[in-house]
Amino acid sequence: MAPKNDIRILDVRYLHGSNIWTYREVLEVRLDLGELEQYPSNTLPGLNQRLTTWLPALIEHTCGVGERGGFLQRLEGGTWMGHVLEHVIIELLNLAGMPTTFGQTRETTISGVYKMVFRAPDEAVSRVALAQGHALLMAAINDKPFEVPAAVAAIRTQIDRSFLGPSTDSIVTAAAERKIPHIRLNAGNLVQLGYGKRQRRIWTAESDHTGAIAEGIAQDKDLTKALLTACGVAVPEGQVVHNAAEAWEAAQDIGLPVVVKPSDGNHARGVTLDLREQADIEAAFALADAEGSGVIVERFIEGTEHRLLVVGGKVVAATRGEPVWIVGDGVSSVEQLIDTQMNSDPRRGVEHQFPLTTINVHKEGGVQLELRRQRLTAASVPAEGQRVLIQRTGNMAIDCTDDVHPDVAHAAALAARAVGLDIAGIDMVTRDVSRPLAVTRGAIVEVNAGPGLLMHLKPIHGQPRPVGRAVCDHLFAADDSGRIPLVGVTGSRYTAAIARMVGWISHLDGKSTGVACKDGLFLDRRCHDAADSAHWQAGERLLINRNVEVAIIENGAASILRDGLAYDRCQVGIVTDFEGIEALADFDVHTPEHMRKVLRTQVDVVLADGCAVLNAADPHVAELAPLCDGEVIFYAADPATPAMVAHCAAGGRAVTMRNGRIAMVVNSQDVPLSGLAPLDHWRARYGALPDEALLAAVAAGWALGVHPRLIGAGLEAFECEAGVPLLASVVEEAVEATTA
Repeated sequence: MAPKNDIRILDVRYLHGSNIWTYREVLEVRLDLGELEQYPSNTLPGLNQRLTTWLPALIEHTCGVGERGGFLQRLEGGTWMGHVLEHVIIELLNLAGMPTTFGQTRETTISGVYKMVFRAPDEAVSRVALAQGHALLMAAINDKPFEVPAAVAAIRTQIDRSFLGPSTDSIVTAAAERKIPHIRLNAGNLVQLGYGKRQRRIWTAESDHTGAIAEGIAQDKDLTKALLTACGVAVPEGQVVHNAAEAWEAAQDIGLPVVVKPSDGNHARGVTLDLREQADIEAAFALADAEGSGVIVERFIEGTEHRLLVVGGKVVAATRGEPVWIVGDGVSSVEQLIDTQMNSDPRRGVEHQFPLTTINVHKEGGVQLELRRQRLTAASVPAEGQRVLIQRTGNMAIDCTDDVHPDVAHAAALAARAVGLDIAGIDMVTRDVSRPLAVTRGAIVEVNAGPGLLMHLKPIHGQPRPVGRAVCDHLFAADDSGRIPLVGVTGSRYTAAIARMVGWISHLDGKSTGVACKDGLFLDRRCHDAADSAHWQAGERLLINRNVEVAIIENGAASILRDGLAYDRCQVGIVTDFEGIEALADFDVHTPEHMRKVLRTQVDVVLADGCAVLNAADPHVAELAPLCDGEVIFYAADPATPAMVAHCAAGGRAVTMRNGRIAMVVNSQDVPLSGLAPLDHWRARYGALPDEALLAAVAAGWALGVHPRLIGAGLEAFECEAGVPLLASVVEEAVEATTA
């Protein structure tokens, strides 16, 4: 069979928040299969065999069949290449260590053109996965060689470059399990949990509760010891030294053996234990001096290293260390033994996801010093059975949380409080962590800010500990979702005016309110950006603002299709109409049914304790009501609107017009909106604004829990934000409607 032309990638969009496909980020790809539209998978000789040989775990993909091997059934029965590409990409991501299961492929109205999406927590990673998956599929179609390990390595490299580190990821994952939203604030590990004023920020295992002063104290090991001593915490005697000669003198004063370490180091870098000889102490000084701004010599504590993790004043996890040894065979060099006995361990690596690090015998540092103390080099050949010590520190990966004595836990928590850290890694040396320090003559040797969590998440022995959840629970009370009241507005009729009126009502209710709409970006009546702000970037600006207590965000249909929403869920979702379909042809939206798939997004994301505010006068909008997880409030000027009548009869709430005034309907009873004069006065001021917009704003304020009297009085006293007249967008919409 002649080679097939490449599948053309016509367009790629990264949808940042909830979207028409799912509540999470996805990469949406528009594909043109070209001639392959005529060739489903069962018509291409050898394709299925090559795919299952290269990617044997495709058998685990259930696909739409709902059982193991479901996707393979689809392959054998004949499925189109867009669908195949979706599964190839998902499997490559799985192999690269970023598991995902979500993907969809759908036909468009153009023959041979499909939209394919897959779950993509990071845009850069997803784009690399798309490129590698596309190359693999075309190689399989045309019976060309392909190196799957190289493709996986390329994706994994991008994951290492741009994905969250294991400590941060564990906290974010725990937040997601509690339905707490998050926003990544930079390319590193700075992440916001929650929205607006309810947010907390983390950077690896540090939080916005972690004080800079406390962190500075923790970096100064000598000062830390002084503070711990003042609190009655056992610490080893020590001295700060400035040169190798002083180090030897201090060691003699303290009494051998000693430890030499940097005064502001971390992760056990530059730390040398159990030093007894002058030459070793002077060499250890040089090693420690290269790591920090000072060097400490302190008494060596007999025992085993332990790391206790303190979060919010409690010990939540503990690990024990062990020295690293190799055993000679009489043939292999030290370097060869390290590679075969140590570095071959799959738990060792240079990337941050490995609980143990690769040992580099050629790097000047602790390994070489240990070898010199044993009169060995990397090239030495130990005798058969000879044990050679390679590392004494930095291998704390044996879980011992359940063994920690209450007195030991108390000492660790006291040490964290003395320094002022809400999250701390306490390094302790003791013969037995299940006995009090006073009995074992143990001591706390370091207090660390921003401790790594991987040793607790992936211990080499023992039970993994949910330390990410512990940090998340420390930052958020059990009933705190980190969410602020959030109102989403979508449709095409007067949505900016509705957003601004709801913002005004919220502002009068005493809440610091942000509004992002076509008229601009507003914070408490002040316009911060007069440009069109009905898009996810502007919405996100509100959500990362620590002053915002209520956010109102307008989302046009085009914005939802182009970028997704700025948020995952909302308290109130307003849908006004199904108009504007003709402007969405580039997104393959041509019919009311297509528009329904777009606008239902705003209803789908309403929280279970939230409310959808829907225009009952538009049958298409009214039909979205069953999709809402929360309550529904209908609005319509005509109280006889069929959808609203049925809704009220069933006990639902509504907002309508009655005798020239706004009426709020609850339990089938009209409650006049007090505080607002007859609408003739309103229309005299805002004649271009139809009653339906005012009704939508009233319903949204009601859904937010604002007292009806305040809603009425607020609208009566409505004022525009400085410099941006309300009627600008309203008049423009009215002109467009008249022209149409």
